Amino acid sequence: MMAQNHTTKTISLNQYGIKNAEVHYQLSSKALHDETINKGQGKEADNGALAINTGEFTGRSPMDRFLVKDEVTKDKVWWGDINIPFDADKFDALYNKVTDYLSEKELYVRDSYACADMDYKLNIRVINEFPWSNMFAYNMFLRPTEQELEGFDPEWVIINAPGFMADAAVDGTRQHNFAILNFTKKIALIGGTGYTGEIKKGIFSALNFILPVEKNTLPMHCSANVGENGETAIFFGLSGTGKTTLSADPARKLIGDDEHGWTSENTIFNFEGGCYAKVINLSKENEPDIYGAIKPGAILENVVMDKNGAVDFADISITQNTRVSYPIDHIENIKSPSVGKNPKNIFFLTADAFGVLPPISKLTPGQAAYHFISGYTAKVAGTEAGVTEPKPSFSACFGAPFMPLHPTKYAEMLSEKMKETGVNVWLVNTGWTGGPYGIGTRMKLKYTRAMITAAMDGSLDAANEGEYHTHSIFGLDQPRTCPNVPTSVLSPRKSWNNDKGYYETAHKLADSFKENFKQFEEYANEEILAGGPPRV
Repeated sequence: MMAQNHTTKTISLNQYGIKNAEVHYQLSSKALHDETINKGQGKEADNGALAINTGEFTGRSPMDRFLVKDEVTKDKVWWGDINIPFDADKFDALYNKVTDYLSEKELYVRDSYACADMDYKLNIRVINEFPWSNMFAYNMFLRPTEQELEGFDPEWVIINAPGFMADAAVDGTRQHNFAILNFTKKIALIGGTGYTGEIKKGIFSALNFILPVEKNTLPMHCSANVGENGETAIFFGLSGTGKTTLSADPARKLIGDDEHGWTSENTIFNFEGGCYAKVINLSKENEPDIYGAIKPGAILENVVMDKNGAVDFADISITQNTRVSYPIDHIENIKSPSVGKNPKNIFFLTADAFGVLPPISKLTPGQAAYHFISGYTAKVAGTEAGVTEPKPSFSACFGAPFMPLHPTKYAEMLSEKMKETGVNVWLVNTGWTGGPYGIGTRMKLKYTRAMITAAMDGSLDAANEGEYHTHSIFGLDQPRTCPNVPTSVLSPRKSWNNDKGYYETAHKLADSFKENFKQFEEYANEEILAGGPPRV
């Protein structure tokens, strides 16, 4: 485990316009844990983790994320509802307000970096108003050695002021909270929200612009692990689809759970130094690696505890988005450094709450590009008032909120990688079987793990002798048999025991795919267009 930096050294923040601050520089995780409790900003759980409440915001606020529109970004960024432009002069004025607000305060500063491959290393300085936000930065970014800290030169700066409230009418924001990236000044400015995910996603968004434009490297919202044979597997998926859970495989070494780059030399590297996992309904039996990682040094967010500090992971009275962050070395079975080679299998994870997609299917290059651009999962009934059935949800490249460029740019890079490496791509439904949400049941984790293992070790191809059944509505190649999985699970239609209901629901979802993809049709070639549900 890397030694924790706990230094008496201090630094000046005058260069950032922050005057006369009391700076705590590079405090250890333990010191930040204690500081948070001493200030009454958190409590210690019975497992030794720090439990904090992020306040008004318990998740990201995508409508309050902005990119400064200037000479660097104006012709490259995919502007719209996801990448919302912000005026450069307005940014400067708001920046000055935030730095004035932080002046003369007690602040926490951390130097760290992103990208485990040293050829892509991005030095970051994080300036936090709260000690637990700084502890989050310690957990999630890569931790430099004392030697690396000598003469440390930050390329990007994150300024994080949860207590600062913007005046929307004056400052150009939508409301009092904001997360703004300035690519010219290399600053991520975050205010009005304590949700820690904004800190890590700010740098992820920056790398999603920098790596393709400057480094010919594909950034990916994915987890990754590597087997004993040296073959790397990549798992794409939106929140709640199993990206973190499925990559934490005791038979494989974890590279990372959320954000990676794929270089022109075909190496896969983690952006981060930690994991940020959902803990809703977490149990030791189902997810032992994540459960075991919750110990001193971890931060639990927005969970409910009893008076003895015991966490009730089923209690979602604060939010469904309960989380834990921890350094990656809280997981025993990790790849060090967090770099893998020889990518052989890619898994697109979707939690299909309609229950109509096959539990696993093999994709052609055209289908892979289509489903990558689509980025499908589903919202379950009951999450919004009046919603009585599942709702399709599409997020381009399985991470649209963090992608500054047009989705087809990332899809083209992925297609090139696929063709160069001959990697297999699989669509895996971790959602419902036997009917939609409310009627069917969630796919058993042990079956999903067995299917993924069979795909990776070649036994899935062998069991089906390379011959797959083509799904009549989605055109996907689905296996008839899989080791350690009942055949009744492999056919979504048969699992329903209601052909009429199944086909009606499947056609409805296929139409949703087609409707969503209309926005990309003019940018997609014929191979990609043919990768969607057959056009009739």
